[in-house]
Amino acid sequence: MLKTPPMSPAPHKFERIAVVGNDRDARVVDSLRALAKHLRLRGKEVLVDEATSLDYDPDVRRVPETDLAAQVDLLVAVGGDGTMLHAARLAAPHGVPVLGVNRGRLGFLADIGPADLPQRLDEVLAGQYVRDRRAMLCARIERPGAPDRRCHALNDVVMMKWRTGRMLDFETWIDGRFVNTHGGDGLVVATATGSTAYALSCGGPILYPELDAVVLAPICPHTLSDRPIVVRSTSTIEVRLLERPDTQAQVTCDGLTIGELAPGDRLIVTPSEAHVTLLHPSDHDYYRILRSKLHWGRGDRAQSPEATD
Repeated sequence: MLKTPPMSPAPHKFERIAVVGNDRDARVVDSLRALAKHLRLRGKEVLVDEATSLDYDPDVRRVPETDLAAQVDLLVAVGGDGTMLHAARLAAPHGVPVLGVNRGRLGFLADIGPADLPQRLDEVLAGQYVRDRRAMLCARIERPGAPDRRCHALNDVVMMKWRTGRMLDFETWIDGRFVNTHGGDGLVVATATGSTAYALSCGGPILYPELDAVVLAPICPHTLSDRPIVVRSTSTIEVRLLERPDTQAQVTCDGLTIGELAPGDRLIVTPSEAHVTLLHPSDHDYYRILRSKLHWGRGDRAQSPEATD
């Protein structure tokens, strides 16, 4: 039986709040300014990236973005899921919760709409919210004679072909046991959170966010029987690139490149010690989000129970 994400046991006093978002997007800019103003009217200290080009009120404090999460009780991200992933990277090392305001396209992670922002924000400040703990992955590239390169991901770790039209040959190993030899464009290793991102477009399943599982989804596999698999989240996943003419591959974590993978290197993906806590409105419903974002039940004969209440 699936558990319901826990409500906050008591109102948390969010006194210092950081606001982040893409200040080159006009829609985001409007929400950023409205958000900062609303928080100041509620007596909260507001912090923003010192590099932002936005002209905030003088009482909004500017600090280096890398220092934001260390100085606040809450981080509010305005934008799409890309902005949420960026906010998660800032927040995870400091255990700071993240609240998302959706001004992007899909918005699986940022689930507060701009029209509802003042009301929903006041509810969160009053302690009316759901805490949602999300697991992360740790990826490292091991190359003989070179320092390891590491990165953490909330959505996924991706190994893909790079600067060539030729497919890759590679092996997968799980917990020291050989799994398969693959031919194709690469591999997505996704958390339950990332199962609705790149892995989904590769034919992977949607995992409920609280499931302790990881998806391995081949990208454009040469063999049609090479299908996505789901393994426990504590697994150690290893990818070994095999020799092939003109083989070039790179590894990304949540879309950020961490380096090239060459034959003889090893990509190791393990659970991360870090995690991200997302805050949702108290009536948060994951299945409602799926119906909305993936346009489920839009046929003539489909009607949600809510429509008949």
